Amino acid sequence: MPEQVSEDVIEEVRKTNDIVDVIGEYIQLKKQGRNYFGLCPFHGEKTPSFSVAQEKQIFHCFGCGKGGNVLTFIMEMEQYSFYEALRFLADRSGVHLPELAQQQTSSISLENQNLLDASGWVTKLYHHLLRYTKDGKEGYQYFHDRGITDDTIDVFQLGFAPNVKDFTAEFLQKKGFHQQILVKAGLLSLNEDNTITDRFRGRVMFPIRNHLGKTIAFGGRTISDQEPKYLNSPESDLFQKGRILYNFDLAKKHIRKQSEAVLFEGYMDVISAYQAGVKNAVATLGTSLTESQARLLRRYVDTVIICYDADKPGTDAAYKAAGMLQKAGCEVKIGNMREDMDPDDFIKEFGAEAFQHQVIKSSLTFTSFYMRYLKKNYNLSLEGDRIHYIEKLLEHLATIESSVEREYYLKEVSDSYNVSMDSLIQEIQANREKMALVEDKKNKNRYTNKTSVHHHIKKLLPAFHNAERQLLAYMLQDAAITDSVQEEIGVSFNIEEHKVVATHLYAFYEEHQQADVSMFVEMLTDDRLKQLVTDIAMIPVHDHIQREEMNDLIRVIRAENSNKKDIQSLKEEQKLAEQQNDPIKAAEIAMQIIELQKQWKSIN
Repeated sequence: MPEQVSEDVIEEVRKTNDIVDVIGEYIQLKKQGRNYFGLCPFHGEKTPSFSVAQEKQIFHCFGCGKGGNVLTFIMEMEQYSFYEALRFLADRSGVHLPELAQQQTSSISLENQNLLDASGWVTKLYHHLLRYTKDGKEGYQYFHDRGITDDTIDVFQLGFAPNVKDFTAEFLQKKGFHQQILVKAGLLSLNEDNTITDRFRGRVMFPIRNHLGKTIAFGGRTISDQEPKYLNSPESDLFQKGRILYNFDLAKKHIRKQSEAVLFEGYMDVISAYQAGVKNAVATLGTSLTESQARLLRRYVDTVIICYDADKPGTDAAYKAAGMLQKAGCEVKIGNMREDMDPDDFIKEFGAEAFQHQVIKSSLTFTSFYMRYLKKNYNLSLEGDRIHYIEKLLEHLATIESSVEREYYLKEVSDSYNVSMDSLIQEIQANREKMALVEDKKNKNRYTNKTSVHHHIKKLLPAFHNAERQLLAYMLQDAAITDSVQEEIGVSFNIEEHKVVATHLYAFYEEHQQADVSMFVEMLTDDRLKQLVTDIAMIPVHDHIQREEMNDLIRVIRAENSNKKDIQSLKEEQKLAEQQNDPIKAAEIAMQIIELQKQWKSIN
């Protein structure tokens, strides 16, 4: 327990930040029984194994073993020190921290902190110039002409970098920032003659923020004849464009609320859509969707609507992004965009309401989109192309698990191309049988191929081990039970880690009269012990243990202890017989040991 901050303050921070609310800002949680479940943010998975217990204010992943309380989660998720996590949660819930805690060393490097500070100042500078000065009038007019309101400009902190080569350099120098750091951050450019110029001069500016809302990079768009049209900050420790999504910090609460995310290709599409009422809008940063971005979206939602330009490059990119999202486990829909239009143009021409209803709410299923997309590769006026198109389409329809959904699309194919349903169903069945054979072969290879990945399977634990875990689970939720166990067996648990947990629990209840797993976890300094405790705390047990059940658990634990002592005693007798050169007696004792071990194995 850190000495510089009182336990009372830490508890106030912890109790004013409900763990379900905090973790729900990072992953999609669904209630099942008493607990909430979601996809673990600490390892890749498609089936939720990450559990959050609101009553106990703890989390535990049954896949990777990570566990702890709300402070532990923020430390793991943000790579924060204890004090940074405490400050983050205190700010979130409005709890005042003592001055000493505010001065603790940051886990972020001094250089990265300088970059964040510089980017923050530049964001404010460019935004102020755009909104309130003559120097920014050119940029303001650009956004005004594109239908962007003052309120939206303020929300996105849009700005303008004057076409003056050393304007930003001088501003940041006065703020005390070293030019070398600013060049590395990409705010300034180093010329061949070693002079420094502003990288984004003459461009309208789009601050790129991380999930916490801090500017980590910029995108600049020319409003003249400059090349390139769009210019981004270079990648750094803080900014890796394949790992973040534009506007994610503002969109995530709307994404959670609507259980849907809308994915766009660029800044202006997101800004126009946001202004049109589509608040759950995000975009990639000038590149194709990456696996990392797809997994990020999947942690928050089941459904993603892809809303890219409706030209060939846009539909190709949408098809590729859809595959990436489906691989991550998302249900994919495609915005019903008019051909050769982009979202920004659609909104300007037809308005916000039409965009929401005709494009977003009328989005296509992936299969409907795929049927249109596939047609472009064939000349359907030719008989051969029609047959190839239908065969290719049936390969996709065979992958659909729902028989109702398959039949729906088969009926559409049958009506459109005058092919009998019987023939189509027969072909689908043949494709599904092929798929089953391939899957069966893959499964066999998992066990025969020596290079295949071995999945960790939890071994069945012996009876005494399970008894100790169950008893500890009851002890974690009831101080009175812990008192009884301490009187009965003390720390005579058989598993070493269980002895340590019990010892800590006895000490905890001497100081605190009531059970509080989250607080208990905070007292532990060993990460492995924290994970073990959260794992045990998630074991489903009754609210109150019956005396008979507790006696049974203690009996199993004592019996294991007794068996170990009996075997140890016999081994000592065997050793003595060997030293006294009495092989017959030593052999008899060995047989007794073997018999005891057999008996115990049969019980466990």
